[in-house]
Amino acid sequence: MATATYKDLCIDASDAHALARFWGPVLDLDVNLHDDGDADLRRAGEVLVWVNTVPEPKTVKNRLHLDVHAASLDRVLAAGARVVDEQPRWTVLADPDGQEFCVFVRQAGDERLRTPLYELVQDVTGDADDAHGLAVWWGDLLGATAVRDDGFSHLEHVAGLPCESLVFQPVPEAKTAKNRVHVDVTTRDVGAVVAAGAVVLRPRGEDGLGWTVLADPHGNEFCAFTVG
Repeated sequence: MATATYKDLCIDASDAHALARFWGPVLDLDVNLHDDGDADLRRAGEVLVWVNTVPEPKTVKNRLHLDVHAASLDRVLAAGARVVDEQPRWTVLADPDGQEFCVFVRQAGDERLRTPLYELVQDVTGDADDAHGLAVWWGDLLGATAVRDDGFSHLEHVAGLPCESLVFQPVPEAKTAKNRVHVDVTTRDVGAVVAAGAVVLRPRGEDGLGWTVLADPHGNEFCAFTVG
C-alpha cells in the first residue's frame, strides 16, 4: 500500500517568471504568474509544476531533470534553450536558468509526441544496483512498481503522475548541493514516510512552513503535504 501520493513538480529558478514562460509552451501547459515572483504551470486548471524564485544561482549539474519528446529541436531553441551536448539518441540542452534537460527527437506519428510529453530522471550516485534500490524505495513509497531497464530503472503505475515515468540512472558523481528540481507528495502520515527511510530536513510548522521537507535515502530533497 502506498505511503504517499505524487502531488506535483517544483523547479527553483533565479527568475521564476522567465523560466515559467519557457517551460509552459515547451510542455504545453498554461502559465500562471504570481504577484510574489513565483509561478505555476497548469493543465485544465490543475497545477502540475511550481516554479519558485530562489536567491541562490545554479552551480552544479541537476540531479533531477526532464527528458522531453519533441518533433525537432526548433521549438526549444526558439524558446531560449541552448545546446550543451549532442548524444547519438538525444541532445542535452540548458533552459534559460542554465538547468539541463534532454530532448529526444521523435518521428512524426510517434505516440510519445502526445501528452505526456516528458519523463523525470533522477541521478543516483553508484552503480545500477544503487539506482534500482532507490527506484524500489520510491516505488514502495508511491505504491508503484520498479522495473530494471538496460542499466536504468523506472517506475510504472505511479498514481497521479502527469508525465511518462520516473527514471533512476546511475552516475559516478556525488550529490553536493540542494536539488534545484524536486517532487512534492501528499501523505496521511509523515511519520510513516520517515519510518520508511526518509529524513526530516525541515519540519512542518517551522517558521510557518506548511509542509515537511524531507530527503530520500540518497539525500534528494522532497516535500510532503499532510492530508486527511
